[in-house]
Amino acid sequence: MIFRRTERFLKAFRALSADIQGKSLKAFKLFEGNQRHPSLRVKKMEGHEGIWEARVDLKYRFTFHYEKDSSGEVYCVFRNVDNHDECLKNP
Repeated sequence: MIFRRTERFLKAFRALSADIQGKSLKAFKLFEGNQRHPSLRVKKMEGHEGIWEARVDLKYRFTFHYEKDSSGEVYCVFRNVDNHDECLKNP
């Protein structure tokens, strides 16, 4: 699967502390290997059709959605990464 990141995601990631960036990178590696890894607790977001959330740790989340390009290739777009409340308020 192809993974892409929005500009907002990149900006939010850079704003995280070094510790949380490290935890996020670990979560992204798990996600890349198994999008249903139990520690990520991936689930659809309520009230936001087509957007999913996953856990970085107890406090931090990342959001993503899936798209298809013109050739039918499916890819995952990382949308946001932030503390739980902010991330889910602005997925």
